[in-house]
Amino acid sequence: MLRSIKEVEKYRIIATDGEIGDAYDLYFDDVKWTIRYLIVETGGWLSKKQVLISPFAITKTDWQEKKLSLNLTQKQIENSPDVSTDEPVSRQNEIDLMKYYNWPRYWDWGEAGLPYTPGAASFMASGPILNEGEVNAQKKEETQPQGSEKKGDPHLRSSREIIGYKIQATDTEIGRVEDFILDDATWIIRYIVVDTGNWLTGSKKFLVAPHWIEKVQWAESKVHVALKSEDIKNSPPYDPSQTLNRDYEKLLYEHYGLPKYWI
Repeated sequence: MLRSIKEVEKYRIIATDGEIGDAYDLYFDDVKWTIRYLIVETGGWLSKKQVLISPFAITKTDWQEKKLSLNLTQKQIENSPDVSTDEPVSRQNEIDLMKYYNWPRYWDWGEAGLPYTPGAASFMASGPILNEGEVNAQKKEETQPQGSEKKGDPHLRSSREIIGYKIQATDTEIGRVEDFILDDATWIIRYIVVDTGNWLTGSKKFLVAPHWIEKVQWAESKVHVALKSEDIKNSPPYDPSQTLNRDYEKLLYEHYGLPKYWI
């Protein structure tokens, strides 16, 4: 099903031996628009801090009870490598996390690394089959000196940070980012929720798919979409209180005359 990211950010996170805290934020990559980490804010059993958890660690999602269960213990999480969430996450930090938890390296898998269904972690833990050149490149990356690493992965973005970004149609500004809609089977972001706010008479909400985005100006906090403002205004309105189903998606794609992602 399709879910609101704002909804997931309130979920409780459960280790194999007890609760560890709440989801606080989600990091996605702006190339494939896929969730790469949950930022979990711990509490109670562990002094309050934020830790990164890959969706590969999720074994069960209880949407009714708003809980995400992990295949990790509290001790594993407590002893995990420290990664600051106040600054861009470096690739070396990610490599350290992958090694510690034995998670597959998503940047090696391409499209094959997208599904985050329960059990995917154990199936993919051995990693992809690499050719000799890729193996040598991987060894070089893993053994490079700490001082030579990039300051952070420029493609990892915080969903919380982007809430409020302005939406620029081809002819004018049309609204702002209010939320994201993700596929709960693959953790791919399917839509950006656009709130027209003061841009239209009477605030309305519409959906824009990531592959309709022309570019994102991160420094200017603006998302440019390859759609006319009039077409957005006349598209099927989105009601957050209603379940987002395939019938609505068909109407949306037919309105824009664009190919459907599920075909």
